[in-house]
Amino acid sequence: MTLRDHFRAQANSCRELGSPFTAQLLTLLADRLQPGLPVADHLFAWSADLLGPDAVALRLAGALHALVLQRRDAALVAVYPPQASSDEALWQAVEPALRQHATHILHWLENAPQTNEVRRATALILGASRAAQSFPGLPLRVSELGASAGLNLHFDRFALDAPNAAYTPETAIITLAPEVTGALSAPAPFTVADRRGIDLNPLDPRAPEDVLRLRSYIWADQSDRMARTDAVLAVAEALVDRGDAADWLTERLSAPVPGQIDFLYHTIAWQYFPPATNAICLTAIETAALRATPEAPFAWLSFEADGESPGAPVVLRLWPGDLTLPLGRMDFHGRWFHAQ
Repeated sequence: MTLRDHFRAQANSCRELGSPFTAQLLTLLADRLQPGLPVADHLFAWSADLLGPDAVALRLAGALHALVLQRRDAALVAVYPPQASSDEALWQAVEPALRQHATHILHWLENAPQTNEVRRATALILGASRAAQSFPGLPLRVSELGASAGLNLHFDRFALDAPNAAYTPETAIITLAPEVTGALSAPAPFTVADRRGIDLNPLDPRAPEDVLRLRSYIWADQSDRMARTDAVLAVAEALVDRGDAADWLTERLSAPVPGQIDFLYHTIAWQYFPPATNAICLTAIETAALRATPEAPFAWLSFEADGESPGAPVVLRLWPGDLTLPLGRMDFHGRWFHAQ
């Protein structure tokens, strides 16, 4: 895949996920970006095999959006949402920005995009509810792999507004209202006794530079996503450890707490782990499953791409008993949920 092909493929994905502006921006870059500038030369030199895995197009889109959020480039601000701009007007602002802010952009390109799509918490609420139903009276000990800033670790404080399946915590930070098809069971009450996550590069929701990075990867024409993220950022704590998921999970699951459900989850993260990390994580999971008892059960919720379309499956596994519960399929941004 060439750089131009990569940008066009990502543009199509953005369009399908409801961001016509990001699709427009990336299509322009695919069509008009030329070697000769430091940023362009850096991009064209990127290994073709890594363009997709490294999410290069989204790295560049985030770098430009950060300039807008900081209001460092008046010309970019003038053509970014909520304004609607023609291709020519947008390019007349983007092309100079690539030259004038090369140092900023090259630095931004060093790191992979990190988001916390809080609408994915629909799956977490449903999974936690089902685990609580299976092991009544036990609170959850929550562990997240690939947690970024840990915003979804607060999922028990997100309300869910779904047909016949409302979840309304007393101190709700936000309300999730996905389009639901199929029959959802009403969520059962659950409580969280402990919560922690792991990430190679955790973002601190209290650090301005980390907040900027997190917000920059939200597509500029999706103000609803930004509003939800900002609402959770306002109350979020630093709950994510820095490190490799394999060692962290092995230690985290090595000592189950009697009277608590070990509730492990990951959402579009597993696919980015190296094979060695996945193998060690699976060993830790298998060990925890074998050790699980009714007094210290283990639950594993997965939301990961499976090559099918649309969306990805949400699957909950419970031990003891090795019960597999396909909960449904969900949009990658949590816009809809197809219940099973």
